[in-house]
Amino acid sequence: MLARFRDWLFGGGEMAQLPDRVREAIARQQEQSEILIGWVQLVIVVLVTTVYESTTMPGGVVQEDYSFEVEVLAIYGAFCLLRLGLAYARLLRPWMLYLSVVADMLLLIGLIYSFHYKYAQPAVFYLKVPTLLYVFLFIALRALRFEARFVVFTGLTAIAGWIGLILYAIGGRGGPANPTNDFVEYMTSNALLIHAEVDKIIAILLTTLVLALAISRARHLLVQAVSEGAAAHDLSRFFDPGVAARIRGAEMSIRAGEGEVRDVSILTVDLRGFTRLATELQPDEVMRVLQDYQHRVCPLIVAAGGSIDKFLGDGILASFGAVKPSATAAADALRAAEAVMAAAATWASERRAAGLPPLDIGLAASSGRVVFGAVGDGERLEFTVIGDAVNLAAKLEKHNKVERTRAITDGATYALAERQGYRPAVPPEHRPGRQVGGVGESVDIVVLAA
Repeated sequence: MLARFRDWLFGGGEMAQLPDRVREAIARQQEQSEILIGWVQLVIVVLVTTVYESTTMPGGVVQEDYSFEVEVLAIYGAFCLLRLGLAYARLLRPWMLYLSVVADMLLLIGLIYSFHYKYAQPAVFYLKVPTLLYVFLFIALRALRFEARFVVFTGLTAIAGWIGLILYAIGGRGGPANPTNDFVEYMTSNALLIHAEVDKIIAILLTTLVLALAISRARHLLVQAVSEGAAAHDLSRFFDPGVAARIRGAEMSIRAGEGEVRDVSILTVDLRGFTRLATELQPDEVMRVLQDYQHRVCPLIVAAGGSIDKFLGDGILASFGAVKPSATAAADALRAAEAVMAAAATWASERRAAGLPPLDIGLAASSGRVVFGAVGDGERLEFTVIGDAVNLAAKLEKHNKVERTRAITDGATYALAERQGYRPAVPPEHRPGRQVGGVGESVDIVVLAA
């Protein structure tokens, strides 16, 4: 029971089960919360100071020798500035946070205590001042950190401070306590009604408990949200950004077997000679070459508006207009093809300069109507494109070897790209009526890079 209460109060059990990266993410959230708390404290100081300076307390004789609110608030303001600086520097420690709570309550209790001196009244006078209401503000302020322990500590500190004021008033050292059981007398004179003070303590205690319970539940949601956010960030690296955004924005859960018809362009990219090279290199060297290749190619495809559908070893399948419909899919695909071939030339030059064998890149583009959707067994899903355009692009990429080219497309895709605004950097070569393996009809080939 005590262990469960400790875990609820301090969050130790839940935090201990989290990966380091998630705990670090939560710590960053809390650091941001401390900065927010620091600014709120400064705002409170400014507002309270403004109230004390711009308003006059009604009635009574004020003893100016005991009017030290501005001085106290100035000291507290300096303390808040120091605390805010430490929060920005990420140097706040738990003991500093507890000290900050004590400083808050000392300010509040000290101001309340000063009222019976300032107005030359017995100590029971200060038990009725409305400044006590700021206790609830300070308790709520600690809720911004999403840790129940600081809310509980603030509430208990406030209760201890208020009990101290009550005991001082009952002790008679600040003047006669004038205890009474008459509520009217209590309200209309400097009399002490102990039941009223107990009600205030109960109100502070209940507010503290309710807030602590709410923060405990909210913290659980925070931990869950941060955990899922961290997981989503990691998983997004396995998905194309457009697909990840589609999953996040889906109104209903994505299910296998659901698809949409799209007019798209498909781009397939392949690393020439990589299979042979993979047998000659160490595994880590193979992966470094593959990573270097993908690091150069993929951003160019995405920058042109494409979505990486999948990696097929050293092959890349990208779609344009599938994840998000596009009126310039074909033009974007050919622009991406130009950028990839330029990057391939640069990469080959760099490898030659480093004394390494150059690696060529081959690609092909095609266009057509496909089905875009999720496939899988229900437990593991994958967004993909299915259709003749995908098959044609794969066959055209292989046909590069026959044509002794590096990048080609079919005549229909090229004509569509021109209508969509595509203008090649270098006029392409047209080779009509070619027989492509696996394609029944002849294909008009347009050579993008020989």
